[in-house]
Amino acid sequence: MDPETNRKSRIWRWILIGVVAAVVLAGIIYQSVTFLSQPVVRRGRFADAGTPQSVGVKTITRGDIRMVVNALGAVTPLTTVTVTTQISGLLMEVGFKEGQLVHKGQFLAQIDPRPYQVALEEDQAQLARDEATLKQAQMDLERYKTLADQTSIARQTYEDQVWVVKQNQGTVDFDKAQIKAQQLNLTYCRIVAPSDGRVGLRLVDPGNYVQTTSTSGIVVLTLLNPISVVFSVPEDSIPQIMARLHAAAKIPVTAFDRANVQQIAVGEFAAIDNEVDTTTGTVRLRASFDNAAGALFPSQFVNVVMALDTLKDVVTVPIGAVQRGAPGTYVYLLADDNTVAVHPITLGPQDGDFFAVQSGLSPGDRVVTEGADRLRDGAHVNVPPPAGAAPSGAAGGNTPPGRHRRNGQGPGAQGQAGQGTGAGGTAQGAANSAQGGDDADAAARRERWRLRHQQSDGQATPDKSPASSVNPHPSGPSGP
Repeated sequence: MDPETNRKSRIWRWILIGVVAAVVLAGIIYQSVTFLSQPVVRRGRFADAGTPQSVGVKTITRGDIRMVVNALGAVTPLTTVTVTTQISGLLMEVGFKEGQLVHKGQFLAQIDPRPYQVALEEDQAQLARDEATLKQAQMDLERYKTLADQTSIARQTYEDQVWVVKQNQGTVDFDKAQIKAQQLNLTYCRIVAPSDGRVGLRLVDPGNYVQTTSTSGIVVLTLLNPISVVFSVPEDSIPQIMARLHAAAKIPVTAFDRANVQQIAVGEFAAIDNEVDTTTGTVRLRASFDNAAGALFPSQFVNVVMALDTLKDVVTVPIGAVQRGAPGTYVYLLADDNTVAVHPITLGPQDGDFFAVQSGLSPGDRVVTEGADRLRDGAHVNVPPPAGAAPSGAAGGNTPPGRHRRNGQGPGAQGQAGQGTGAGGTAQGAANSAQGGDDADAAARRERWRLRHQQSDGQATPDKSPASSVNPHPSGPSGP
């Protein structure tokens, strides 16, 4: 290939590269211009600041607030007994079923009594022999006394016989005690329930040799009714609790399940510990419950609510209205012109979904309870009518139900969709009005995208006015 041909090839190559670069640059410029021409969509906490935010509102009233202490407790039986044997022997019989409810004195187990019966008989025989020896000594004492009075024997012989009689009397008393001990052992061979309650799983089976040194026992017996719950409260609550105790007031205590949803039982405060746990800064309390239905089970974890007192006829505020931030604790107070203002308040005790208000609010004030996370001081808000209230535009027009005016150029963009004619002016109009501007912008962007792709495909652009492309509901009612 000659040099002239090579030079022309390089020239055409550079021309081709330049054309491709120009096309790419033109595409980039076109996309940039198209992107900048689109309306800016504001995002973030205060997006669409020009559109009033729909909020939920509650009116401040008076009510009763219970002063309660919430804690996590464990169900603790008042009596828990490990039934053990008091004598060693062969376990012959078990008189209960596992998990059975038993009563005090009911038969539980039988130890082999035969060795102790034999020992009893031996002691009884020994007693008979020692009693005979005592009787003989007493007769000798009487004879020695007569002879001593007659000075027929030495006085010392008589005195020695007196002490012999006392020794024999002691032996007889010892034998009687041994007999009582063997009778007691026979009683211990029959094991009975020391109290009412429920027996657990058997810890030893019949046929085993049980001993008094064993710590496992035969079975564990637990008293279920009444039953108690032991829980801990902060030491800051002690003054209030002690004040109620000194007033001889009964303090109701309610036990809820682990999820703190379902109420299990209602009891009352029973006792307080005598010291504060220095590691946790809490003090242990006990509440007693009537457990006839067996709803509380030993070692079960429960949520405890102890009602100390009730504040009568105080100003209350819903929890949803309370905000916390730089001003401290505050609410958004709604004015007559539908603007909100940051209003600091001072809270008291909490009871369920309400706080007691010590200062800052009065009955009749309206506060924002829903949608407050996107508000700021002085913002205009839209308050939907209460559920079931008649809409303002329900008396005119023939708009089919379920259709609403959402044109971004009409009243919907100004938050007035609820003033349209026909049944379309329902309570949802206020919420739809806040979305009118967004729907118009989205429709315009879709139309521009469709036109741009039609032009790139070489298709003719349909004759469609911007007004018709903006309205996403062409079949809806016309504007006023």
